[in-house]
Amino acid sequence: MKVKCRPTDFRVEELADARCDGGPFALYRLTKQSLGTPEAIEAICRAWRLRREAVGFGGLKDKHAATAQFVTIESGPRRALRQKSFTLEYLGQASREFTSKDIVANRFEIVLRDLAASDADEIIRELPSVSNDGVPNYFDDQRFGSVGESGDFVARPWCLGDYERALWLAIAEANEHDRGDVRDEKRAFRDHWKDWPACRRAAVRAVSRAVFERLCRQPTDFRGAFVRIPQPDRRMYLAAFQSAIWNHVLAATIRASVDAVNLFDVEIAREQLPFYRTLRPAAVEGLSQPLPLPSARECHELGPLTDLYERVAAEFGLECRTLRVKFPRDSFFSRGSRAAVFRPGSLSTSTGPDELAASTEGARNKLTLCFELPAGSYATVLIKRLTEAPRLPPAGAT
Repeated sequence: MKVKCRPTDFRVEELADARCDGGPFALYRLTKQSLGTPEAIEAICRAWRLRREAVGFGGLKDKHAATAQFVTIESGPRRALRQKSFTLEYLGQASREFTSKDIVANRFEIVLRDLAASDADEIIRELPSVSNDGVPNYFDDQRFGSVGESGDFVARPWCLGDYERALWLAIAEANEHDRGDVRDEKRAFRDHWKDWPACRRAAVRAVSRAVFERLCRQPTDFRGAFVRIPQPDRRMYLAAFQSAIWNHVLAATIRASVDAVNLFDVEIAREQLPFYRTLRPAAVEGLSQPLPLPSARECHELGPLTDLYERVAAEFGLECRTLRVKFPRDSFFSRGSRAAVFRPGSLSTSTGPDELAASTEGARNKLTLCFELPAGSYATVLIKRLTEAPRLPPAGAT
């Protein structure tokens, strides 16, 4: 099976409560292809000379996809912007910034290619159980792109007040997603760590130069250097760590609710996490309640879940009360809860010959899945659930 052979094989459209009700915020529809949301926002800011803080959006849409989402810009230009990989269409004026709270759902159209006829049939057979019993609502790999080779999270030492370790992870650790110039830059930082003038000479990114300029002036001020990293990036580090902890909480909840014989593991962010095919009524009830996002601010409201969250926090060398950052004040863990399970809506399928596999031996098919998911749920998790479940025996087999 192949996914994302073409950007148009993975389409995402944001469904949102976005109203042109007049006001200081210009509202736009951002359509893009083969470009991540952060990169598109950076390109918009460069083109219109905007502060990054002036741009509001709800979600990070996949880079390897064709996507549509809403964006607001405070006092933004009342015109369109077109570049090679994206179009920003002006829709009108809004009274407030667009945020993730405005997203109602996301509509997907995903093409799975290079399938044997039996593969497509197996996936289709999984759809009723997915619709009835849902899918574990894990954060998927896209959430953890900031995690480097060690698997350590920038926010973990940050919570412990170890700013040197947090800075090193953020700016020097190798990451499989690094561009060539960034890969070389980080290697130089690792080779010359604590020789701050040498690191400053090796810096190619503006953020790196700002970090090492601070350390050249104050060689041990790792806290002051760390805050030179832009706030959106620091928020991303916190979100990745919080999401990993929440995934562990959900995994422990599923293992406690579902018989082991009905579980199978799927890899997400280098970890094997439990999925299920069907749920018994008792398990449905156990997974029906949202699970709080872990943070020190939620500790006093966990109630019966306190022991579970403390056990999971301990897996990362922390306690619930330490799931916070003391500095800078502009960065904090999100509050709220997340559904343990999601169910796709408006689900439909179609099959046909795979035109991209026409030259291979034997007929190959494609399967197109169309569905809607609640805001914050990952279509890639649904695809993993459908394609990685152990195969059922043929009908009538004993």
